[in-house]
Parts: sequence; structure tokens; C-alpha cells
Amino acid sequence: MQSLEAELERARELDPEELADAIESIGFECTRCGACCKGADGESGDPHTATVFPDEVRELRDTSDYDWRDVARPMPYGIEDGAGETFEWALQTDACGDCAFYQEADDGTGACSVHDDRPLICETYPFSVALGGTSQPMGEAVDEAGMVRAHECEGLGRDIDRDHAEELAAALKERAIRELEEAIAVRDNYAPADPETGVVVHDSEGAKRPDGSRYE
Repeated sequence: MQSLEAELERARELDPEELADAIESIGFECTRCGACCKGADGESGDPHTATVFPDEVRELRDTSDYDWRDVARPMPYGIEDGAGETFEWALQTDACGDCAFYQEADDGTGACSVHDDRPLICETYPFSVALGGTSQPMGEAVDEAGMVRAHECEGLGRDIDRDHAEELAAALKERAIRELEEAIAVRDNYAPADPETGVVVHDSEGAKRPDGSRYE
């Protein structure tokens, strides 16, 4: 298995034109179905989970007059009975388990209330790159071309113009680099916490409380 540092170097060397070629070959057009913004249906009922970087939380908080908890919640993995340690942040969800920023029109089409400031994982969905240490949104890939993986989405296979493919490719490369830089910083900054009660979140900036304040 490649080290995170080696994968980061590979991410930095990704050719955006090749990524755009791969995206074009797969094809994509957003149908505004909202599936990528909603929690899981069925028996599992898992809430929507999309990783958001600390600086993306701050940007959404500062530009939209929210507080930290309005934007992000601790990633649920590792937390039991409202206490424990976890890694990274997920976008906040509503009572239905959907992304807190998701809005649905009367005709059933979806929209993002913070679209211009949406996190990279949202901007690049349904694509990811085949590098260790990067995230795979919505489970395993259903299609791939070169270094690009495509994940479940009804918009796959549709025509995409070159300009849009290149925009997606540039954002996809940026996201891969950011995810690996974040993973390395989390690893390097990690120190075990001892939260007798409550939750501690470890991100690239250190340990935090659920409200984004420092854990001491």
C-alpha cells in the first residue's frame, strides 16, 4: 500500500485534461434528483454523510450567518451514546437525515441553498479519483475511466460539454489533494483524548469539541 505522502504526490501530478477526458467518456448531467443530498431510504435509514473540511465549515459559517453546529456535525463513526472520539466533520443534517442545506421544490427537484459555497465533495459528485486515502462518496464505484471513478447517480451516462468536464476535473484534482493533505495532518496532529463525556473530533487542526472549539 502506498503511503499517504506518495499518494499526495500522485494527486499533485494528476493531469486535469486526462481527468476531463475520463469524465467526458463516462458522461454526466445533474438531474436535480436530490439523491446525493438525502439520507438513505429503507431499513437502514442512515443519515446523509458528506465530509467537509474545517475551512469549508468556517466559510459556510461566515458567509451564511450560521454557527459551527448549523454547518457541521462530528462524523458519526466511533461515537456511542453521545460520547467518544471520531475523525473529521460531516455536513449537518435535518430531522429527516437529509443535508441541512438541501431544499426541495414542489415539483420534486432539489437545490442547494449554499450552492456557490458548497464543499468540494458536493461540487465533484458523483466522481472521485482512484487514489488511496481519498474518499468514495455513496459507496463503491459503478463505473470508471482512467483514474476517475463514478458513483451511483441517475445523471451518469449523459452528455457533458467540455467546459463543464474541465471544471469538474480541476475541482476533482483539488479535492484529492485536499483530502490527502487533511489525512496526513490528522495523522500527524492526533493525540488520544479521554472524553469521559461528550465527543472529541480530530481534524487537521487538532482536537475539537462538536461546536468547533478547541479540546484541551
